[in-house]
Amino acid sequence: MTRLSRRLLLAGLALCATATQAQQVLRVTAIPDESPTELARKFAPLGAYLESKLGMKVEWTPVTDYAAAVETLVNKKIDLAWFGGFTFVQANTRSGGKVIPLVQREEDEKFRSVFITDAKSGITKLEDLKGKTLSFGSQSSTSGHLMPRSFLLGAKVNPDTDLKRVAFSGAHDATIAAVASGKVDAGALNISVWEKFVTEKKVDPAAVKVFYTTPPYYDYNWSVHADMPQALQDKIKAAFLALDPATPQGKEILGLQRATKFIPSKPENYNGIKAAAENAGLLK
Repeated sequence: MTRLSRRLLLAGLALCATATQAQQVLRVTAIPDESPTELARKFAPLGAYLESKLGMKVEWTPVTDYAAAVETLVNKKIDLAWFGGFTFVQANTRSGGKVIPLVQREEDEKFRSVFITDAKSGITKLEDLKGKTLSFGSQSSTSGHLMPRSFLLGAKVNPDTDLKRVAFSGAHDATIAAVASGKVDAGALNISVWEKFVTEKKVDPAAVKVFYTTPPYYDYNWSVHADMPQALQDKIKAAFLALDPATPQGKEILGLQRATKFIPSKPENYNGIKAAAENAGLLK
């Protein structure tokens, strides 16, 4: 073998080693719909579980906002992302259909949002919000903005013209805080976070009440880029589907994810979300 051939061979082996190393880390993120500390706490046991099932390191990478979560997966800087229905639609659209959902919680087949207000406000229905102040969550939130806006429009209430002021808290827990502190008359958020706050006694339902619960719609999922090797996609999906509440590990992970179990997902599930986003002029 000539010296040049040997150098080329060594260079090729080095490239292969680098590529193999790169594939040994699964980079994961999530839309910041709760505080960074809460998201990290929820993910820690799931990350350890995925490491054991996939035989590779799993790295948690927080992002600053919903748009960043979309861009990191579209640009393949992240391998696996927890999206809401709307952020999945944005990522799927931005990537030309290359971002695909692997699994969703069983609860995400029939997800709902709630509208909350001070128990003494006198607000009892969506129409009562005319002339009031309202906080959504993030502008890119499915359950904290898009779907609540859609149901408001369905009730002939235009948030941009009929309300005194619309605010964006940035996250569901921040929306609860805004209503509880009297910063706004009402707020819209996902039912899962509301129920968690009630269960953990972080909010008094006698002081802050739900006055409207939306009809169900598809929401959250775990998504990947279609360029991910199919074998790895299959392993990730199988790991989620294997989570069993009858085992201590499965019970802990599913509890933190507020899930009874994970089920397969598909892009078509989110056609309704896409239509709602287009109708509201929010899909760009």
